[in-house]
Amino acid sequence: MKKILDEIFSLGDKEQAQHLSHFFKTGKGQYGEGDLFLGIKVPVTRSVAKKYYQDLSLDEIQELIKNPYHEVRLLALLIMVFIYEKTDKKKEVFDLYLKNVQYINNWDLVDLSASKIVGSFVYDNQALTHIHNLANSKHLWSERISVVSSYYFIKRKDFSLILELSEKFLTHKHDLMHKAVGWMLREMGKMDEQPLFDFLDKHHKIMPRTMLRYSIEKLPQEKRKHYMS
Repeated sequence: MKKILDEIFSLGDKEQAQHLSHFFKTGKGQYGEGDLFLGIKVPVTRSVAKKYYQDLSLDEIQELIKNPYHEVRLLALLIMVFIYEKTDKKKEVFDLYLKNVQYINNWDLVDLSASKIVGSFVYDNQALTHIHNLANSKHLWSERISVVSSYYFIKRKDFSLILELSEKFLTHKHDLMHKAVGWMLREMGKMDEQPLFDFLDKHHKIMPRTMLRYSIEKLPQEKRKHYMS
């Protein structure tokens, strides 16, 4: 594991790290408070993950995901995605993921991993209880994992989960949940506009504006104007 850590740390950029610290809201009282950045772009981190995913045990990945540096935690998650997709260790990776949600603590970490691991496993194993547990956790990142995991369902034209979660989180207080729900509703609308119209007709007057804007982003202009008004 020393080899992979040496390589990822060698790729850091102090100027980029400062930019990322600001972008991911690491200031006092912000959602990413205290997080540390090396300053590495996602494609670079993904290339390192692809290079080493076959060499690491799940115990070593467990150590990586606890690392204080954001990009090292992302590296662990991307390695988990590769292992999940390319080996027969799906259950082990899924269990490891749920065991470590406390370290999956920013929106990019969630968005680059949740649907590919949690969404896939739950869909394929009809194990919705896991997503309901995440959704009911009162923990921001677990809640976002539940919503983003629904993307795996949406791509298979199963909209029941995102419609259920969208109603559940309709009055959520955090902007990051408004964005996640709106994003998934938009993805549903790209697959089939009618269930999106049905949801918007019922809820657009009480939806948070960010959620509404995200959800209608790909609709024709006159439809967007209708729902925004």
